[in-house]
Amino acid sequence: MAINTIMSLLENKEFLEFLRLGVIYVHLVACCVAIGLVLTSDVAMVKDLIRRNVATEHDNAHMESLQKSVVVALIALWVTGVAVVGIDYLDKGLDYFMNPKLQAKVIIVALLSYNGVLLHRMVLPALQKAGSLLNLGFSARMLALACGSLSAVSWMYAAMLGVGRPLAWKFSLSELLMAYPVLIVLGFLAMLVLTQRAKKQDDYVAPRRTVASAC
Repeated sequence: MAINTIMSLLENKEFLEFLRLGVIYVHLVACCVAIGLVLTSDVAMVKDLIRRNVATEHDNAHMESLQKSVVVALIALWVTGVAVVGIDYLDKGLDYFMNPKLQAKVIIVALLSYNGVLLHRMVLPALQKAGSLLNLGFSARMLALACGSLSAVSWMYAAMLGVGRPLAWKFSLSELLMAYPVLIVLGFLAMLVLTQRAKKQDDYVAPRRTVASAC
């Protein structure tokens, strides 16, 4: 009885439209929350680089809380995204999966998910142990910058594709993703320059502090 009721509802186009609207609303809220949290953490990291601050226990706890919230938002995006895809599939059939914009979004969100695993398992523990991005070894610092750049660009790019309905079916997958790696590289280079400048200043100030304390 329940199965028959559900099947009849899924065959009702008006019900599917309202269901899709509700799911997309939750999807957009989760996306906005995630982007806000990512931007907050990125801005905080840049400020710490400029001021050459060392992370405290409170900062580490705050960063862990931000990352957990981003994970929850990412899970919500996956669940609601799959739901929207399922609803659209019921309406449009298998041809819907050939949409390059949909394929581009899936690729970016998949990369975001893998990047999130790297952040939680490798980057964040190293940052908490070192106390600062500047105190990381070269390879660990490069990984942190790469993961941070990919995260920031991917969230913004995915949001752009999400609201860009006119892009659907008008461009190929390669055309939609053409600017994506370029923006990641530019973000990485910008953070690399900022980090190198902060490290040079830190290396210059540290010996003078040592001499002053000796005197």
